Amino acid sequence: MNNDSRNEKFNIDTFCTNQDHSRNANPHNKNNNADLIIFHQNIRGLYNKVYELLNLWTIEFPHILCLTEHHLCDHQINSTYVKCYTLRAKYCRKSRKCGGVSIFVREGLLFSTVELDGFCRDQDLEVCAVKLHISSFVFCILCVDRPPTGNFSYFLSSLESILNQLYTNSINIIICGDININYLDNTNSKLQLDSLLLSYDLYSTVDFPTRISNCSSTAIDNIFIDKFKNTNFTIKPLLNGLSDHDAQILILRDIKIQNLKAHHYTKRLINEFTISEFILNLSYESWDEIFTEENVDSVFNSSLNAYLRIFYHSFPL
Repeated sequence: MNNDSRNEKFNIDTFCTNQDHSRNANPHNKNNNADLIIFHQNIRGLYNKVYELLNLWTIEFPHILCLTEHHLCDHQINSTYVKCYTLRAKYCRKSRKCGGVSIFVREGLLFSTVELDGFCRDQDLEVCAVKLHISSFVFCILCVDRPPTGNFSYFLSSLESILNQLYTNSINIIICGDININYLDNTNSKLQLDSLLLSYDLYSTVDFPTRISNCSSTAIDNIFIDKFKNTNFTIKPLLNGLSDHDAQILILRDIKIQNLKAHHYTKRLINEFTISEFILNLSYESWDEIFTEENVDSVFNSSLNAYLRIFYHSFPL
């Protein structure tokens, strides 16, 4: 990978990691158009994280937010306000707590919702989808969550049924989600999923860790695209402290959307009381496990995640 692609400016604040997985990146677009940007993260509970999530972007907001494990029930997520976005698809667990998937679409974009509730089964497959209409292009974007203890056979067979229902040569399918299959290892589950997805021309894009703990570093979150239809793309990790899963950002550089400027101004509540709370919360945090780790990168990521979590909590927007 050349240095130009690593130094390429991206309108995410400085908490973004410096990893950049680019494919044929173009120079900056000088017209009033923006590349299509899709964001995915296992958010591990959306409640009380919306403002922190929105504060990640300074100029260009993603056009699509795919959030897994929102942990909300129907009435809670339906009443969740995300400025400049509208909830367009979601699934909430029926019989168990937590989990759930959702897709928020930037206001002003033409879309249609795809009904997939019939394929959902708590802890086996949780999925929702939208079709996005951009000029002559039609994208079908799926947000998928597969818990690690679920029935893998059901997940595969249901996903195949969904793709068989949606797939046509004219539709550009993109799958975002937490699939709990580590794509840094060649496991049997990975081979089975790849075999299914390749039959629909879908390929993994994530080749960096998305969940880093004291004892492991795995890529269990992924974004799958048709690399023949999307030849010019960038995939980036984003470490934001909102979850123990890092986010992924997909930029499709051949798809141009008229700039949807978001006039969004926020500031954090920082005063003597919130500063005292911040210092107190830092003192309560257990750092022993973090700094006993021998891997320097793991220590950095874990400590930064803990620091940002306390920072966002102590200094709300």
